[in-house]
Amino acid sequence: MATSARTGGHVGYEDARHRDRGRTPAQWYCLLAGAVLLLVGILGFIVDATFDTGGDIDGDALIGFEVNGWHNIVHIASGLLLLAASAKRASAKTVALVFGIVYGAVALIGLIDGDTVLGLLPVNAADNILHIALSLAGIVAALASDADDRDNRASTATGDDTTGRRAETSPPITGGGSGRDVDPLTGTPRSETTPR
Repeated sequence: MATSARTGGHVGYEDARHRDRGRTPAQWYCLLAGAVLLLVGILGFIVDATFDTGGDIDGDALIGFEVNGWHNIVHIASGLLLLAASAKRASAKTVALVFGIVYGAVALIGLIDGDTVLGLLPVNAADNILHIALSLAGIVAALASDADDRDNRASTATGDDTTGRRAETSPPITGGGSGRDVDPLTGTPRSETTPR
C-alpha cells in the first residue's frame, strides 16, 4: 500500500480526518438560513417588486410575511452573504454572530416602528418573530462553533494534532527485513537517529 512520507500513514489519511470534522453549527446556520433567504428573496419578486418608501408602505404577503422590492433585495443579499460565509469555519462563525446581532436590531426596530423598518421594509408580526428567531439562532450557532480553519495536522514529533487530541499513528516501518525500526520521515534506521 502507498504511504505518505509526511504522515507515515496511508495516502488520504489527512483528507479523511479533515472530512470527519464536519460542519460547525455556524456553518450549518449560514448554509441553511442563506439558502432559505435567497429563495425567499427571489420568490418575493413574484409577489411584490415595488420599491415604495415611507411610513405608509404596504407590502404583499408571501407565506404570511410582508415583502416588497427592498425587502426582497435584503433577503437576497443576506442569503448570498450567509452562503458565502458557510464555506469556512472562521467566516461562518463571524458572519453568523454579526448577522444575529444585525437581525436582532432589525427585529427591535420592527417592533418599535410597528409596520416598517426604517421606512423601507414592510413588516408584520410574523416578520418580527422570524427576525427574532434568525437573530437568536445566529448568535447561538456562532457561540457554539469553533472558528479553527487550520487543517488537522499531526505533529510528527509528539503525535498530537493542533486541537489537542491524540493523533492516530501508524505502526513503525521496518526496513528491508532487518527488523530495525525506520524513521518514517527520514527513512533512516531509528538506531542511527537515536542519541547515544
